[in-house]
Amino acid sequence: MSALRDYPPPPDVIRGRVAWIFGDDFDIDLVIGVENIKSYDADFLRSKVMREFDPTFADRVRPGDVIVGGRNFGYGHPHYPPMVALRDLGIAAVLAESFSPGFWRGETYNGMPLLTVPGISTGVTKGDNVAVDWRAATVRLDDGTELRGTPPSDRVRRVIEAGGSLKLLLAEHAHQPADQA
Repeated sequence: MSALRDYPPPPDVIRGRVAWIFGDDFDIDLVIGVENIKSYDADFLRSKVMREFDPTFADRVRPGDVIVGGRNFGYGHPHYPPMVALRDLGIAAVLAESFSPGFWRGETYNGMPLLTVPGISTGVTKGDNVAVDWRAATVRLDDGTELRGTPPSDRVRRVIEAGGSLKLLLAEHAHQPADQA
């Protein structure tokens, strides 16, 4: 097993393309195949990511690209390897109509911007250029169309800015005297 990657916080505005659009109740484990959910090996996961949907996906994704989902995105057990695979390819955010609670908690913990944006699954097409202001939860298309979602709470914003919950907690407690920790 290779070490988990350290992902930096996203830029203020994420610029990329819509790499893929998933439907409602999408089980995130299908991104790499359920049989591969225990691997964290980046090269192995790259060889598996999205093969059942589009064998060229891993070659097409560029840093800053986003994926889009319908309602209840991330349905199923909240395993981390599928998102590790997507992040290693450059996926910078997930935009969906709504998220499965377990998926949302797990990926927010890891510092991935997950934005609930009503109308996103029908408002964009694969390949569209997008500019995502993740703090304001706005998605701007090349034609000037702007979709507005639910901005992250202050705490979630700080988690994402820190690069994940663990990094935020370590930073918050780094300078506390031992008797206050």
